[in-house]
Amino acid sequence: MDKIKVGLQYWIPQHGLTRLVGKLASAKAGGLTTAVIRWFIKQYKVNMNEALHSNPEHFKTFNEFFVRELKEDARPITEGDSVITHPADACVSQFGPIEQGELIQAKGHTYTALELLGGDSELAKEFDEGEFATLYLSPRDYHRVHMPCDGTLRQMIYVPGDLFSVNPLTAENVPNLFARNERVVCIFDTEFGPMAQVLVGATIVGSIELIWAGTVTPPRGNTVYRWDYPAEGDKSVVLKKGEEMGRFKLGSTVINLFAKDSVSFDETMQLNAPTVMGTPYAHTGSAQEQEQEQEQEQAE
Repeated sequence: MDKIKVGLQYWIPQHGLTRLVGKLASAKAGGLTTAVIRWFIKQYKVNMNEALHSNPEHFKTFNEFFVRELKEDARPITEGDSVITHPADACVSQFGPIEQGELIQAKGHTYTALELLGGDSELAKEFDEGEFATLYLSPRDYHRVHMPCDGTLRQMIYVPGDLFSVNPLTAENVPNLFARNERVVCIFDTEFGPMAQVLVGATIVGSIELIWAGTVTPPRGNTVYRWDYPAEGDKSVVLKKGEEMGRFKLGSTVINLFAKDSVSFDETMQLNAPTVMGTPYAHTGSAQEQEQEQEQEQAE
């Protein structure tokens, strides 16, 4: 059955199906919309107690429900300039070092930072020997994506591609999955160096939205689109840790890239472990630097 599930994804009209589902998800169908939302909540055990609006009848479209806002105190952001926090409610698919420009997709599968970032070799070099993490958002999760740290947007890159599902089964069986799916790459400059936050599209993901650009859907085709942003001025995009930066309509994956020796992951990071937006994700500085700081503090 697993082989059939994966094989079908090569044959279905991925983009056509996604556009159709996107239209249905944005339709205002009254009682039918409410019924679908109620079914979804029950099927995926969605916790509506933390949602700002918990009554399914509040949402006019399925998309409104899917990108529902949480109560103000539902996701407190861990303070501290050296603490990097999780950008989303998700599951840790993979994380670790970027070795010789390659990231782990799943057991037996790797792909390159160069491919992921849209073919810009100079940009990819900024993350040589750095760290990466892949976070998978399941249907039940909160689907707004937030900043893991303070950052100034330098560049946004739209990379066209396929729309395979990004669940664990597909990640284990479709080579180059994250480097072949449609995605939006956001490059931020931070106090500890460059950081990439990549939002990866997938089958039936209606759209990817960013707070400074709205829905990012350039014309289909093989063209990579790039937008550069100034560090200062009216057109600059400066976001604080915990601020919303984007959202998925019908879920997908977030991938972060960090430069060499700029961060070390928190001890709570484990494969397949759930993540909660705003909780500790990583810390600035390399693991070696942190050990030296701890030893110095103990000595004092």
